[in-house]
Amino acid sequence: MQAEQIKALLESAIESAEVTVAIDGSHVNVEVVSPAFAGLTPVKKQQLVYGALSDQIADGTIHAVNMKTYTPEQKAQS
Repeated sequence: MQAEQIKALLESAIESAEVTVAIDGSHVNVEVVSPAFAGLTPVKKQQLVYGALSDQIADGTIHAVNMKTYTPEQKAQS
């Protein structure tokens, strides 16, 4: 699976998401910035990302996901 495909999946599933994807074999590193994360716990943010990629994880296309999730305000402070 290509980085652009993963980016498109995440951007379509998470409102106003800005997504950066890096792939290392079957491991995927993603950074997602979205106002949809406002007020959510880190676990809830992860669940949104995993939900968007669940089919690819289930069929083994994606083996592992390392993610960083931010609201736009959090990203501006990092």
